[in-house]
Amino acid sequence: MGAKVSVEKEKGLAIVTINNPPLNVMDKDVIASLRDTFQQLSQDPETVVVILTGAGDKAFMAGADIKEFPQLMDHPNMKEPVMETHAVLNQIDFFEKPTIAVLNGLTFGGGCELALTFDIRIAEEHTQIGLPEIKLGLFPGGGGTQRLPRLIGEAKAKELMYTGEPIDAKTAQQIGLVNHVTKSGAGLEKAVQIAKQIRRHSLPALSCIKRAVDEGMDMSFPQAIEHEADLFTEVFQTEDIREGVSAFIEKRKPEFKHR
Repeated sequence: MGAKVSVEKEKGLAIVTINNPPLNVMDKDVIASLRDTFQQLSQDPETVVVILTGAGDKAFMAGADIKEFPQLMDHPNMKEPVMETHAVLNQIDFFEKPTIAVLNGLTFGGGCELALTFDIRIAEEHTQIGLPEIKLGLFPGGGGTQRLPRLIGEAKAKELMYTGEPIDAKTAQQIGLVNHVTKSGAGLEKAVQIAKQIRRHSLPALSCIKRAVDEGMDMSFPQAIEHEADLFTEVFQTEDIREGVSAFIEKRKPEFKHR
C-alpha cells in the first residue's frame, strides 16, 4: 500500500481511503496502490467488508490525472497501460467480498468508473457525479461504457456520456446509480452501519451471492439458474451452514467462522 492509499481495519471491516490532494485524482500511484491494497485484503481472513472513500470533502475522485495523458498519447503500445488500469478495476469489481463506495464530493470520469466497480454506492448530498470525457474529445475508457448501461439502462447512460454533464446525488439515487444519499459528512457513518449488518453473516455465503448475481448477469436465465444451483451446492459444504442451521435449531445466534 502506498502513501496515497491508506487502510484502517476494525472487526471485519476495512476502510480504504484515497488521499491524493487536492482532488484525489487517479494517477499511476493510486492505481498501483489500489491493486496492492485489494490484493492484500483479498487474502486477509479477518476482512469481510471493504469500504472505499476519498480523503477530505471535496472529491471522492475527480477523474484521471490529465497531466499523464501526453505520456499516454506517446506510448508505443497505448492499449497496454489502458488494459493495466482495466485489470485493477476488474480486480475490484470481481473482488470476492462485499464492497461499499462512499462518494463524498466530485465523482468524475475515472472516479465514477471506479465507483461503478463497487457493490453498493453511498453519496453525500453535495456530491456531483459525471463522465465529462466527451468535453476533452474522449469517451469513458475505464469500463464506463459497459458498467453504467448495465446499472442504469442504455438510454440514460448514453445521455450522461454524450452530454458530459454531471448529476447531483439525489438524481443519481433516482436513476439507480447510488443506493443511499446522506447529509454531507455522514456517508462513511452510513457505510459502516451497512457494513456492520453485512459482517455478521457468513463470508462464503456472501461471496456466493456476489458471484451468482455478477456472473449470472452475463448468462442466459437457464444458465444463471444452473450456476446458482452449483453455488448453492457449494455453500452447503461449508462449516458456516452447519453452524447456521444448528444455531437456528438451538435458538441462538450463529458464530460464523467464514469457512
